[in-house]
Order: sequence, then C-alpha cells, then structure tokens
Amino acid sequence: MAARRVVVFPSSAELGPVLAELVSSRAGKAIASRGRFTLGLSGGSLVSMLSKELPALPNLDCSKWVVGFCDERLVPSNDPESTYGLYKNQLFTKINIPETAILSIDSSLPVNECAEDYARQLKEVFPGNDKPVFDVLLLGMGPDGHTCSLFPGHPLLEETARIVAPISDSPKPPPQRVTMTLPVVNSARCVVFVSTGGSKAPVLKEVLEGREGPAFPAARVLPTEGELFWLIDGPAAADLTITVERPGSGARL
Repeated sequence: MAARRVVVFPSSAELGPVLAELVSSRAGKAIASRGRFTLGLSGGSLVSMLSKELPALPNLDCSKWVVGFCDERLVPSNDPESTYGLYKNQLFTKINIPETAILSIDSSLPVNECAEDYARQLKEVFPGNDKPVFDVLLLGMGPDGHTCSLFPGHPLLEETARIVAPISDSPKPPPQRVTMTLPVVNSARCVVFVSTGGSKAPVLKEVLEGREGPAFPAARVLPTEGELFWLIDGPAAADLTITVERPGSGARL
C-alpha cells in the first residue's frame, strides 16, 4: 500500500481544481499505459465540484473514459436522489464521454437483481479480473463515517465474495441501494476521498487518527497496492493533530 496522503486546503474552492487536475493526470497515465481510464464516482458534494471543475480543464478529452458508480440509490434516473441522474444533468452533457461508457444501474429491477446486473456490467468491463480494478475511485464520507453505501456496524462490511452488494436497510434514506464492496474499493489503483465542512471534523479525526471500538467504514479503505488521498478543507481538518500537507495554489498531486 502506498502511503496515505492527507492534503488540506483552505476551502473547497481551492480543493476543487486540484481534484480535477488529479483526475485528469491519472487519466492521462492510464490511457498512455492501458488505452483507457476507468473512474468510479460518488454522489454528494462531489457532483457539483466535479461538474464545475472538470469541464474547466483545458483540452480535457474523455473519449477513452469508462465511468461507473461506487454506489447508487435504487430510484429512477430522473429522481433527485439518483447519483447517475445528477451527473447526467450536471457533468456528462459538458464532456465528451461516450454514453456507452457510462455504467449505470437498472433501477427497474428488484434490489438483489439490480446488484447482480450491475456486477455483471462491471465484469464485462473488467474481463479476466477477479475484481474490477478501477484507475480512480472518488469517495465521500458521511458524518457517521460511512462511505459508498457501507455503513457502521453493517454486515456488508465483511462481504468478501461479491463485488457489488444490495442493501435494503440503509440507515440513510432511500433504504434500497447497491454498493461496491470493500474488496473492490481496496483493489483500485488510486482512491481519493473528498471531505469538506466542519460537520465532518469529529468523525474525520477518528477515521484518520483512530478511535476506541470498531473502525469506521471509511477507515477500512486501504488500497492493497494503490494510492490513497484524503483531500479536505480547513473546517473538516479542524480537529486533526496528525501531520498533513498544505499545498499552495496551483498544486498538483
């Protein structure tokens, strides 16, 4: 596992462009070595941040990108809760990614079948792999320490056989979702957490510095061979005592 890098920015306004540049640089390296770039997206504040900053990059070419979702709510794509729907409206219309290269769930299926269908899609995109190996996964973290749809104390945290799992009892609505499992997340070549806002500060301290009792789901994201970044703003970092990086403007990671 590469060393974890915790990088603190004064605000999300400074964080966003660095995140976009990080995605773009890893995309360039992946396309140069493997002919394509595979990216896993998450919802929340990442949607607006990426939708603003990625299209602002000069000469961004997404024609060789393949995009999936780290988790998704079992709602129609036109529902405001649909992560795919949000990205479709806010980002995908602004970049030249082929529609066939966007892997989305079939929300018309029951949750168990939906998870199986999404796992099948991933296996088709990553043939010959026991687990999908994404070039970059972008993750958020809830104030309870969850990431993807992997919640504290939930049995899915111990899932090792499935690459995508259904969840019908999400403590955060809507209750039905599908999610990548930890073995897939930890197989990625690069995992980037983005966490902003003062409400995240107490849990972020416990995720990054340890806590009494079981580790939060976000703390269990430790790529086996890949890079791990935590990009956070000043308010979210307020309680940290560990050494962090504080880059200047225009930094590249």
